[in-house]
This record gives sequence, C-alpha cells and structure tokens, in this order.
Amino acid sequence: MKIMVKHQRPEREQQPEKKFILRKSGDTNRQAVPAVPSPATTEPVCQDLKILRFACEVTEWARALHREGKRIGFVPTMGYLHAGHLSLVEEAQKNADVVCVSIFVNPTQFGPEEDFEQYPRNEEQDLQLCRAAGVDMVYLPRPDSMYASDASVYIFENKLQSGLCGARRPGHFRGVCTIVAKLFNIVQPDIAVFGQKDYQQVTIIRRMVRDLNFPVEIITAPTLREPDGLAMSSRNIYLSPEERQAALGLNRALMSLGTIGVGHPAAELLLEQMRSIITQHGLVEDYIAIVDPDTLKTVSNVQRGHVALIAAFCGKTRLIDNRIL
Repeated sequence: MKIMVKHQRPEREQQPEKKFILRKSGDTNRQAVPAVPSPATTEPVCQDLKILRFACEVTEWARALHREGKRIGFVPTMGYLHAGHLSLVEEAQKNADVVCVSIFVNPTQFGPEEDFEQYPRNEEQDLQLCRAAGVDMVYLPRPDSMYASDASVYIFENKLQSGLCGARRPGHFRGVCTIVAKLFNIVQPDIAVFGQKDYQQVTIIRRMVRDLNFPVEIITAPTLREPDGLAMSSRNIYLSPEERQAALGLNRALMSLGTIGVGHPAAELLLEQMRSIITQHGLVEDYIAIVDPDTLKTVSNVQRGHVALIAAFCGKTRLIDNRIL
C-alpha cells in the first residue's frame, strides 16, 4: 500500500507548515451578503460544474490536480445551501486554486429522536447555487457508498465533545469526526473551511486534524447573519413567522454582553443576563455557557477571547449561536 502525505507543489513556493486560522472576533458579526438568488434567476458561470458521486473518481480528480501543482479548497456541507455556505465557498476560493463542495446529509451524526428524515434537502437548487458561485466540483455521495453495511470503525474525540452540544446529542461528534475524516481522505484537500456558528464542531475538527496528522489547513470563517442579526442556518426554514422573530433572542442575548474589558467580570452574572433575554423572547434554554476558546471548559471570570455560546429551542427547532468576546 502506497501512502502519500505530501502533495507535489510547483517550484515557486516553499510551503509553510499547516496552520489553523480563526478570523478575528471583530469579523464575527459581519452583515449578510446580498440574498441568495432563486434558482430560476441564477445565471450560471461559464465554467461547467463537475458533479461526482463515487469516492474513487473524486480521489482521482484530486490527485490529477495535485500533480498539476493545484491547491484544493474544500467546503463540506449537508446541503440546502444558503448565503452562509456560499461565504465559506468564497473563503475557500481566496485560499485555493479549485474548490470542492460536498453535499451529504450524514446519518451517523443524528440521534434517534432528531430530524434526519425531515432535514431540508434540495439537490437541484444546491447545484445551481454552486454553479453560480464558481464551485469547481460537487461531491454528491449516496449513503450506501459512504458507509458499508457492516461499517465498524469510527473516530471518537475524548475531551472537547463532553459538554455543550456533545452532552445534549450523544454520539453526534463521533458521527461528525468520522464523516469529516472520510471526506478528507477522499477529497484530499489542502484547506477546508468551516463556519464559526458551529464553534464546538470546528474546535473538535481542529483537534482531530492535529492529533491524527491530517495535512489539511483549517480555516474558520465568521458567522454570516441576516440583516436583523439571526445566524443563517438551514434549520431556519422550520421557523414560523412568530418563531422567526423570537429567534432573534439568541443574538440579542450574546450582544448584550457588550465589550468585555480588563475587569474580568464574573461569568455567572453574564450567564444570568443572557438567560433573562432568552426567556423574554419565549425561547427554552438548552445550554448557555462561556468557555475557554481552546479547551471549551467553562470559566468563572470572563476575559477577551472567551466564547459565549447558546443553544435554545424556538418552538420545536433547536438553534445555536455564539460570540467571541
């Protein structure tokens, strides 16, 4: 078996060591880009979008590009794309020569009582948006080609997944780590872009990349928001008009923390402040926490760089958001 851990690069560059990039907290709440055009009005770009469905052909595509000295950017998604996803594509395009987007609703990261069957899907619209955004290749695997019927090997992160969403969704991050590792092996990207909205997820992926020596640079892009501050999410489609207004409580609770200065305010006071706003908006708290950005452990006294995170139910829909303080 031949294992390659270094891609051939042109003479022009002496590649630096892979690094993790987290955009500045000041960029976290940047305003949304113009609304995503509907498929009916989307004008395709000149290039043709390559659509691949089998792992072997994706890997051959990647190897051919690396032989040419091309740098591959990767944006893994579960589809039902919106402007937030397209902002990740834009970030990948800034850091790579070609960009691959994967669209796969991963069954292993959903619990038995979660919304796997109901998770929104629209393959045709996703492909049109990728084409309009200048994506080079979309990987569209089928579940039976991604997981063998007797699959028995999974990746389990042992520290960062124990709290927050990991405590509420047992097995979720085992599914996330496993599918991301498989996608990295198939696509062989040089860089991969994830959104800050899923802060615990991207922190765990960064740890996995470090501990398992994946030759992939992880870029965490800022959360993209609607003009009124709601973090973009595929699950927002579940919200009724009344729930859509109530959902604004997540970002308002986070923004109520203001600028954390040198006084190191007590975390519990700030947590109660956020809980009060969540309750006023009719939301049901799942968790509210302020944590260290690297260990995800809760803190007693808050400093710049700590991360405030909220998960709350708006009706039956579970929403998450966060802010780097």
